[in-house]
Amino acid sequence: MTPDGFRLLPEGSVIAVAGAGGPAGQAAVRRLSRAGAVVEAADAARDRLDEAVALAPRGRAHGTSVDLTDPAATRAWADEIEERHGRVDGLVHLVGGWRGGKDFSDNTLEDWEFLHRLLVRTVQNTSLAFHDALARAQHGRFVLISATAAAKPTAGNAGYAAAKAAAEAWTLAMADSFRRLRKDRAVDGPAGDGVGAEPLDGPAAAILVVKALVWPLLRVERPDAKFPGYTDVADLAEEIAALWDRPTDDVNGQRLCLTQ
Repeated sequence: MTPDGFRLLPEGSVIAVAGAGGPAGQAAVRRLSRAGAVVEAADAARDRLDEAVALAPRGRAHGTSVDLTDPAATRAWADEIEERHGRVDGLVHLVGGWRGGKDFSDNTLEDWEFLHRLLVRTVQNTSLAFHDALARAQHGRFVLISATAAAKPTAGNAGYAAAKAAAEAWTLAMADSFRRLRKDRAVDGPAGDGVGAEPLDGPAAAILVVKALVWPLLRVERPDAKFPGYTDVADLAEEIAALWDRPTDDVNGQRLCLTQ
């Protein structure tokens, strides 16, 4: 067990964070690196990426500028990480973005194209690129950060809600892949008799759901705001890290709501 209390995040675990430059990404880099992981951080903005890496203890984080909407670039990043470390124990997907309005007529196909590229295509690219490496990890985790809008869209939020729902469906399909892999491994266990129980550990894909996020600078900029139901990025980072401390069956295919 680490000083931070995590049993399944041993020293040297390798976790990739996509979208590491935003407030949630920076909080995740900081928390995971301090829990004993080596963090491979990616973001399109080099300055924000450098800020994220600087939050980790020395030598605990490495930043790479990656266009995660490009499947070849994303796969090259995944391959580079596994080649450098010999393993990948997790991918945390924190690529975000929003476009919308108040009324249904505010939704545009141009906004949908933007949101699909940012919120769906990046999930497709990272999940496909990291799937096999995570499947080989003893406690591999793919973590998608989603929003309550996916299950309860509002009139002016159609594009964002639809993109989040699509990303969730894709992640749940990955979870089904991991479930099948674990079942096959149990059947083909050491006994070789075709009989066995599912292992207690193994890869998992999960969805953490928030209403919206809040961080220290936002609180300073909006001192009178109450942010009801919002999740602080520090609390989100704690929930992310804790996924390695939970049995696979409690994580895989789960949609875990963090709204207050």
